[in-house]
Amino acid sequence: MTTVRITRTALTRGTLAALSGLLAGFAALTVAELVSAAVRPEASPVTAVGGAAIDRTPAGVKDFAIRNFGENDKLVLQLGIVVTLALFALAVGVLALRHRRTGSAAVLAFGVVGAASAVSRPDSTGVVDGLPSLVGAVAGAVLLYVLIGRLTRPRRVPGEEEARDESGWDRRGFLVAATAAAAASTVAGAVGRTLNGRSAQDAVASREAARLPAPASPAKPIPAGAQLRVPGLPPFTTPNSKFYRVDTALVVPKVDADSWRLRIHGKGVRRDLEFTYQDLLDRPLIEREITLCCVSNEVGGPYIGHARWIGVRLADLLKEAGVKPPSRGGKADQIIARSVDGMTLGTPVEDVMDGRDAMLAVGMNGEPLPFVHGFPVRMLVPGLYGYVSACKWIEDIELTTFDDYDAYWVKRKWARKAPIKTQSRIDTPKPFGRPEAGTVMVAGVAWAQHRGIEKVEIRVDDGPWRPAQLAEQDTVDTWRQWSYPWKATPGGHTLTVRATDGTGEVQTEKRTKTVPDGASGWHSVVVTVD
Repeated sequence: MTTVRITRTALTRGTLAALSGLLAGFAALTVAELVSAAVRPEASPVTAVGGAAIDRTPAGVKDFAIRNFGENDKLVLQLGIVVTLALFALAVGVLALRHRRTGSAAVLAFGVVGAASAVSRPDSTGVVDGLPSLVGAVAGAVLLYVLIGRLTRPRRVPGEEEARDESGWDRRGFLVAATAAAAASTVAGAVGRTLNGRSAQDAVASREAARLPAPASPAKPIPAGAQLRVPGLPPFTTPNSKFYRVDTALVVPKVDADSWRLRIHGKGVRRDLEFTYQDLLDRPLIEREITLCCVSNEVGGPYIGHARWIGVRLADLLKEAGVKPPSRGGKADQIIARSVDGMTLGTPVEDVMDGRDAMLAVGMNGEPLPFVHGFPVRMLVPGLYGYVSACKWIEDIELTTFDDYDAYWVKRKWARKAPIKTQSRIDTPKPFGRPEAGTVMVAGVAWAQHRGIEKVEIRVDDGPWRPAQLAEQDTVDTWRQWSYPWKATPGGHTLTVRATDGTGEVQTEKRTKTVPDGASGWHSVVVTVD
C-alpha cells in the first residue's frame, strides 16, 4: 500500500506540475495581451510569432496551406501556435518540478523568442514591440516558480511545527494560488482584448463616416448578357462578403482613414508627394469593372473574384511626381508598394503607366473598401496577379528597380513579373457529380485579364473540341461566363475546358504548379451520368 500511495502521490504532483506550466503559459499570453494594448495589437506574442513563422515558411508550404485550408490558413496557424505553446508549457511544468529555476528560465526564454519575433517583423515600430512578450514571460516565470514551490515545500502553520498533509506538500496553498492565477489571467486577457478592440474604434468610425463621391469616369453598365442563367454558375459580380482573401496578415489592420497618409518617392521622382484619404476622394475618380486573381489559384480553383472598383488613376499620381516609364527614359522600372503591416509588392512601372486602369482603389461594389480588402486604400493593376499588383492597406510607394530591390514574395522564390495566365474553369456539373442522361448544361468562367476571352471550347472524354456559347463580354479586364449544352449518355465521362484569349493564344495544356508565376493547364471534371 505504501508503494501505491507514493506512486499516486508522484503522479498527482506530476500532473499538477504540468498544470502549473499550462497556467504559467496562459498567464504569460494574457499579460502580454494586456501590455500589447499599450503598445499595439500586432506586438502580442501569438501574432508576432505567427507573423515570423509566415515570413520564414517556404513558398511551397504556404501554397500547400492556402490550397488545403483556404482562407482558414491563418486560423490553422494560430491554433497550431497555441497547441505548440500548450505542449511546451506542459513540458516546462514537469521540468520545473525537478529543476524549479530551469523551468522558470525556459518561460523567460520563450519571452525572448516572442520579443525577437515582434521586433524583427517588417512593420515593427522598434524595440518597444518586444515589451509585451517580455513582460508576459516574466509574469509566467514568476507564477511557475510560485506554483512549483507549493508542490515542493511543506505547509507551515504559524506558531506550530512544520505541518504536512498526506502528500507532503501544500495542497491547499497550491489550489488557492492556481485558482487566483487562473482568475487573474482571465481578467487580464479580457481587459487586453477589450482595450485592443477599442484601439480600432477610430478606424471603424472613419470607415462608417466615409462617403464615396460620384466618379468622374463611371463604369459602363454591365451588359445584360454577361450573366448566364445557369444553376451552379457564380454571379458575375462577387459580393464583398464572398470575395476571396489571401494575405499574410494574422490580424487584419484597422487603419484610421483620418490619420492615414500615402507617400510617393524614389528614383525618377522630381518631388515627393504625400496624400491624405480626403485628398484622394477630392480628385477625379474612375470606376471600373475588374476581375482579380490570386497567383495561388490552382487550376479550377476558387481564388478569383470580380468587383466594381472606384479609385484614383495611379498613373496620374506618378506623372504628378515626375515619374516616367522606362520606355520613355524613366529611371525606375519597379514600384514597391508597402502596406501598413510591412508587406511589400513589386509592380512593373511600365504596366502601371501603359494606359490600363491601374488605380488606388477606395471603394468596392459601391461602398468603402472592407477592412479585409484594404480599407482605406489598396492598389489594383488589371492583368497582373495580386502578389505583384494588389497591395492592401497601402501607405507607401517607392520607385526603384528590379535590380535594386526584391519584394516580399520575390525573396521567397516567386517570379518578379507575373501577368495573369489564360485560364478557364468548369463550375457545373461539379466533380464526381451524377447528372441524369439527356441535355446537361456544362458551364463556367474563363479569364485572361487585360486580353479578354475570345473563345471557349469543351471536350467530352477524348472527343473533338466543341465551341461553347459565350456570355457577352463586359471588358477585357473581366472574366467571361460560358455554357455548353451536352447530350449526356449513361456512364463515366471526363469533361475538359480550354480558352483562347483576345490575342488568339490558346490556353496551354501543360500543367504547372502555382510557384513561381501561377498555375497552368486544362481544367477537367469527372462525372457519372445515370
